[in-house]
Amino acid sequence: MIIAPGPASIELGLKIAELLGIRTVPIELKTFPDGESYIRYTEDIGGEDVVIVQNTCPPQEVNLIQLVLLIDAAKDLKANSVTAVVPYLAYARQMKRSRSGEAVSIKAIIKLIEKAGADRFITVNIHEKDILKWFNIRVQNLSAIPLLANFLKDHGYAGAFSLAPDDGALEANKEADKVLGGGYGCLYKDRDVITGEVKAKRKKFDVRGRDCVVFDDIVSTGETMEVAIKTLKNQDARKVCAACVHPILVAGAIERVLGSGAELIIGTDSVPSTVSIVSIAPIIAEALKRKA
Repeated sequence: MIIAPGPASIELGLKIAELLGIRTVPIELKTFPDGESYIRYTEDIGGEDVVIVQNTCPPQEVNLIQLVLLIDAAKDLKANSVTAVVPYLAYARQMKRSRSGEAVSIKAIIKLIEKAGADRFITVNIHEKDILKWFNIRVQNLSAIPLLANFLKDHGYAGAFSLAPDDGALEANKEADKVLGGGYGCLYKDRDVITGEVKAKRKKFDVRGRDCVVFDDIVSTGETMEVAIKTLKNQDARKVCAACVHPILVAGAIERVLGSGAELIIGTDSVPSTVSIVSIAPIIAEALKRKA
């Protein structure tokens, strides 16, 4: 097995390779004046089991095209097998039509990955688990929530209450509670399909004077996280941490979350950012060892 760290995930790919004690194949990348990507494997990969580590975080279209080029080239160069490790899978937040005529984005992305030649697909905390059933190749969805919870447990949040900002994050918060042990709860939100505005049904929790953590898979604008944090602070929580697997964090998101009352924001290196302090390399390395 060899690791091919894609341009969007070089550091993560190197960490995984180091944990497994296997070699990496550097990828040559050039961007042409018109914006198109040039991809080249710098070593012979014929007959090898190639693991491509390539995120599809922003800029999504660039990183997705590079992923497809990497998979297709590996197959064309006679790799024995190709595993695509895509920690953050772009477009996974739309798996159904909310309005007539819409593209079902994630279905198109899955078709691209499979047609390019991937034999196996590994991702982390996919936004909608039902998406997994649309793959026709081996697929694994790993969870980084225990990694985040253990980090927080070691940094002053043992016994903290875990809050899901919506019912989609409830299972993640159950996972976190197994580590933190402070109980868990859930808000329920409605998002306007046209404007994107979030409204949450605010519930009463027994968090007075307690430490709390809001766990979610993605923080993009910070709007959902803001509502959850304000709910806890309005109920006299002592301190609140925002924790996510994929810190997309568009402009102003960090300020929004901290401004809502969070003491801390942490994320994983699924997506490189200023808050990506927990590495997902260990769980990916373990999954690759199992080869299943």
